[in-house]
Amino acid sequence: MKEKMLTIAKNLVQVQSVNTTSGEKEIGEWIETYLRSIPYFKEHPEQVLVEPLKDDPLERRNVMALLIGEKEWSERTILLHGHTDTVGVEDYGILKEYACKPDELMEQLKQVRLPEEVKEDLDSGDYMFGRGACDMKSGDAVLIGLIEELSKKPETLKGNLLVSFNPVEENLHTGMIEGLDLLMKIKETYQLEYVMAINNDYICPLYPGDTKKTIYTGTVGKLLPCFYVQGKETHVGQCFEGFDASMVAAKLVEKISLNCDFSDEYEGEVTLPPSVLKIKDLKPWYNVQTAFEALVYFNYFVHNADMEEITGKLLDVAKEVMEETVEKINKESRRFARQSGQKAGVYQYTTQVYSYDQLCRKLIEEEIYKEEDLESDVNIIMKTAEEKGIDKREIPVEIIRHLLQKAHWNSPVIVLYYGAPYCPHNTLQGKDTWMIKKIEKIADRVSEKCNEEYRLMRFFPSLSDSSYLKLDDTEESIQNLVDNFPAFKDLYPVPLKKIKVLNIPAINYGCYGKDAHKWSERVHIPYTFEVLPELILETIHCFLEEEA
Repeated sequence: MKEKMLTIAKNLVQVQSVNTTSGEKEIGEWIETYLRSIPYFKEHPEQVLVEPLKDDPLERRNVMALLIGEKEWSERTILLHGHTDTVGVEDYGILKEYACKPDELMEQLKQVRLPEEVKEDLDSGDYMFGRGACDMKSGDAVLIGLIEELSKKPETLKGNLLVSFNPVEENLHTGMIEGLDLLMKIKETYQLEYVMAINNDYICPLYPGDTKKTIYTGTVGKLLPCFYVQGKETHVGQCFEGFDASMVAAKLVEKISLNCDFSDEYEGEVTLPPSVLKIKDLKPWYNVQTAFEALVYFNYFVHNADMEEITGKLLDVAKEVMEETVEKINKESRRFARQSGQKAGVYQYTTQVYSYDQLCRKLIEEEIYKEEDLESDVNIIMKTAEEKGIDKREIPVEIIRHLLQKAHWNSPVIVLYYGAPYCPHNTLQGKDTWMIKKIEKIADRVSEKCNEEYRLMRFFPSLSDSSYLKLDDTEESIQNLVDNFPAFKDLYPVPLKKIKVLNIPAINYGCYGKDAHKWSERVHIPYTFEVLPELILETIHCFLEEEA
């Protein structure tokens, strides 16, 4: 199968399916055409299922295919899934036109001065370069090749395989989120039980010189905590008389970004700390007035922490920032007075810090709003902002601004809310922990057969569509998120109840490579197209036959 899978991978890479471009539709069409050309699916065309994304101007689609084992009927089914989009190709610079042409790109790279490790890998002949080669079209190619091979003898297969290829993974995960409806429909139509899901998203060395391959028994969660800051404007000629929202936002970055106090530990595995993704004032043009408003938001990884705990920690930091800002204004005002010989002013502020839910509750308690009127206003503002093309992460700013104005609230305030995307965390725990021992035995057998060494880790660290197959959060934790996510049902309608119903344990095997999302992205051919298929076949046999 190696050469066939490698050929499929090259063909997939050659379809430039950059996220948010028409190429995402094209790669879905390519995969659908290939699947329908397989003899088994020519005989069973109804088992290739294609579903366009809703109201999508790019006409992207989810493509799935169901192989029903004929050894004996079993409802047990393994989902094999992968995403089909990539990040852009601008990082290739003058080699941009070759980014999706693996053979030509590698010839061009031979003419370029390369980092030593990249050159060694290129010269070895063991790597295929190109955008998407590692993340994750080679993984898709393995799944396509496996389903084609296994479909030749369905009478040897007990149980069923469902392959799923989904667009829009690289930003909002819309493909998998909308694909849940199709997964549910297939489950009900064919009376299936989803035993597990195997994602083939890329794996890579964890540190220089690392040769072990990692099997992930779950995926990290991701939040986007956002802080809207309202200050008090002033002319820069009277700078101490204001409460600069930009300074507050900067202090939030200083206290949160890369702060390992916010890392979440679960059974010895620790998330990376938060990283700032955007910070800006909200002035529409230049003037010499200090910023009245600012916005800052962070990437925040989660392994198992409760949303109430996370929200509480973020609010505590925001309160510290408000107190320290007042202290700094007065401290520097006194210092300036000493230097200039002027009299120091004393600046007092009634500062407030709220979560979005706390703000809404306060407005209702103070009878500024009735609950139904508040909900109506939020919907109107949200829809108006969407029509204006305002970014999903900043539509809540329009909502919060309106609520504060309605309350005639002009004093400094920070409002914490959560924005899109939200990726639930999950791992094999509780009733699913028995699967870990089985996977360890599978890895041992493949290690012995293929001379590879494996490690098991609980959380795939790079964000994954597998987030939307299983939820580990409690109902209370989920509700805390929804309550603090303005217009959640419209701005990022993750079907949380549907995920709870499907509840598919999800692991990641993955094609093996280096430098995903870099111009030197490359996939290791021997492991990906020789060893990885063995690992998946062993897993299929083990979990569908229910053997230890």
